[in-house]
Amino acid sequence: MFSNYLENIGFGLISHGYNEQQKRQLFKLIMKYCTKIRYFNSGIPDDNIYQFIENNQHFINYITIEIKKDYDTLSSNVLQNLGQVLPSKLEYLRLKFLFKTSDLEIFLKNSQNTFIKKLIIGNIMSIKGENILFYIKEYIMKKERVKYLAIVFDDELNNEIFHLKDEVNEFKLHNIIVKRFSDLYIDAYNFVNDLNK
Repeated sequence: MFSNYLENIGFGLISHGYNEQQKRQLFKLIMKYCTKIRYFNSGIPDDNIYQFIENNQHFINYITIEIKKDYDTLSSNVLQNLGQVLPSKLEYLRLKFLFKTSDLEIFLKNSQNTFIKKLIIGNIMSIKGENILFYIKEYIMKKERVKYLAIVFDDELNNEIFHLKDEVNEFKLHNIIVKRFSDLYIDAYNFVNDLNK
């Protein structure tokens, strides 16, 4: 059985010949049999993402959760449940999906015991004018819960916190280094290649 040997799994948003139902079936098998996953890139609309992370809590260190725009209820559920199941330390967490600031606040409150070395938040806000920076500062910056941070405010990579120099300097005062998305982003291919070096 491959369960003891599979450590890195990524579905990504691109289908690569598999339909959504096939991905879900594969994910159920992986959830059932694989408990030593270190790298996980979800890319599938499944409400069991947080259960999967909890099952792999002692090994998982790199998490990417990316959900398409048309799954806003799922995004809300994931954010509301994810914080409780994260391990105490993560190397990398990337969240990219539609969410409300109230859901982000719940996630940040529930994940206060987790230190994240590299955090990327790609936010496609559902309510225009909501500002996530207040919550990021309150629950992450003031408590120095990350080392490196990248925030993309919408689908445009040129709309990043990195370009807001006053914000960058404020985070620096709290020992948090704000980086460009492209500087922190880890894809599955590069992750696996770096392991083999």
